[in-house]
Amino acid sequence: MTTFQVPGFLSLTIAIVVFFIGAGLNNAFAPLRRWNIPEAVTGGLLAALATLCAHGFFDVAVSFDLAARDMLLLYFFTGIGLNARLGDLLSGGKPLLVLLLLTIAFLIIQNLIAAGSVAVLGLPEGMTVLLGSASLIGGHGTTIAWGPIIAQRFGITNAVEVGVAAATLGLVVASLVGGPVARRLISRNGLSGPRDAAPVFGIESAEAKSPADEISHVSLLRTILVMNVAVLIGFSVDEILDDLGIRLPLFVSCLMVAIVLTNTVPRLLPRLVWPTRTRALALVSDLSLNIFLAMSLMSMQLWTIGGLGPSLVLVLGIQTLAAVLYMLFVVFPAMGRTYEAAVISAGFSGISLGATPTAIANMTAVTKAHGAAPRAFIILPLVSAFFIDIANAVVIGFLMR
Repeated sequence: MTTFQVPGFLSLTIAIVVFFIGAGLNNAFAPLRRWNIPEAVTGGLLAALATLCAHGFFDVAVSFDLAARDMLLLYFFTGIGLNARLGDLLSGGKPLLVLLLLTIAFLIIQNLIAAGSVAVLGLPEGMTVLLGSASLIGGHGTTIAWGPIIAQRFGITNAVEVGVAAATLGLVVASLVGGPVARRLISRNGLSGPRDAAPVFGIESAEAKSPADEISHVSLLRTILVMNVAVLIGFSVDEILDDLGIRLPLFVSCLMVAIVLTNTVPRLLPRLVWPTRTRALALVSDLSLNIFLAMSLMSMQLWTIGGLGPSLVLVLGIQTLAAVLYMLFVVFPAMGRTYEAAVISAGFSGISLGATPTAIANMTAVTKAHGAAPRAFIILPLVSAFFIDIANAVVIGFLMR
């Protein structure tokens, strides 16, 4: 086996090409547009299949340097925070609580499905954690963190590999089901978003009404400067929290810092031009998200899934069915049967099966086609990237006993 390591700058360049390939395929095939499949997902999955073919036919394992991807992750979460006005946060209080309770309830359901599947299929006991919320709601990071502990506790030598494979499959499925679920809810209930609303995340499609503000090199540089300052402060806050024994993902610190800045600096310095709800911020956020997602999907090593047998695919199929039914018949009604509820339902696929970036990508694809949903982009990341990690850690700790 020959391993080909793609350096960082080339990885970033390939990701941009992958995005354009996905955009071209979406333009060529109407079903991809109707199902609100993000361009980066289309191109990223095609690239992952290409590396799978290279592995299968030529014994070449392609590995990408993803340092640029990690920085893009900070950018797009900082962009979400900069758009989080206090009024939206206050009005989102009850929906935030409802979504959190819904997510915790599904976390329990997901682990019950994993436990039942493990018992029926006769799999080792420790597989419950790996096929449940550790890999699906938790994603790759949680899986890698808990994998060695699970391996030691239950004697599963390939625990990390199984968990990563489950998280990878979950990420793929989450990227594909969110858009179709939202489209069904929107069309069946005759919903639409406000076409004249300021952009929150992502520039609207050409058919949508353009906001009044214009994009220029000055507005872009001003926006990037504010984002960089927020990220730098986020690094400092993350170090302080780490010294206090509080460990959170770095992007959560950047998100919280951006929320604080956007609700204080404009009030203290009213003459300062601030990027909240501007096209420049929407553009930078959209770029960061799409390239991040393209890099994440194209770097998946799908060949690691092949040797795990049909049991993994069967369990993931059951988990996917449960997630889709939950989005349609629990999340959407509980969130109010509104357009924002449909957008949140699309994002819930990322919470339940993939990752927060996948959730944001699904919601962005929906809002580009049907209109803005500002509250959804505030409450869902807070639930997915902050509160649910705490609940998941408690549940995983309980299952480890």
